[in-house]
Amino acid sequence: MSRTERLLELLQILRRHRNPVPGHALAQELGISMRTFYRDIATLQAQGADIEGEPGMGYVMRPGFTLPPLMFSVEELEALVLGSRWVARRADDPSLGSAAANALAKIAAVLPGELRREVEAATLLVGPRTQPVDLVDARLIRDAIRQEHKLAITYGETARTIWPFAIGFFDHVRIVVAWCELRNDFRHFRTDRITAIKAVDERYPRRRAALLKEWRQTQGIPPDSGP
Repeated sequence: MSRTERLLELLQILRRHRNPVPGHALAQELGISMRTFYRDIATLQAQGADIEGEPGMGYVMRPGFTLPPLMFSVEELEALVLGSRWVARRADDPSLGSAAANALAKIAAVLPGELRREVEAATLLVGPRTQPVDLVDARLIRDAIRQEHKLAITYGETARTIWPFAIGFFDHVRIVVAWCELRNDFRHFRTDRITAIKAVDERYPRRRAALLKEWRQTQGIPPDSGP
């Protein structure tokens, strides 16, 4: 591994963690000495990466430092292409597919010619699937999640007020994960079984991140390791 590759890998590792990580653990993951690790940290800080920490305290990188898109590996680009194609075919709203394609186009526009050709020639395809037909506009659900607002829905024949905080996309169904005021508990609602929906101009009393964390615990799902 070259020094440039090692520095990029160190950045990627730091970006995966929200809390300080001991220096020896980072050095061990990279397979380098502590002396080399300290030198790499100093180099990244000099280049503008907002890395805080010191020996014995651990290291964490604050948000705001962006890697140049041209540093993506071929595998990372393939993942981006596959993801955008999946969204285009499986999302609940065509605008999401367009957004994914636009984001990929922005990345491709600043890639070197060789990597841009890899994006254009990507051969990982997403096959067609029969999607459930929603009776309501799913954009209202996504808007409520972003704004942390309540929704009034009719699910089957039951009227409920829910606190939506996540949507699960599966091959044949989409699931809204929410706190249900009627049941006073977490509940899962298929979008194709919601027969009516109305935005409620009222924030729910908890942050969606806290709800998601508690829901993961109740489902036995490990905490998300992503950013």
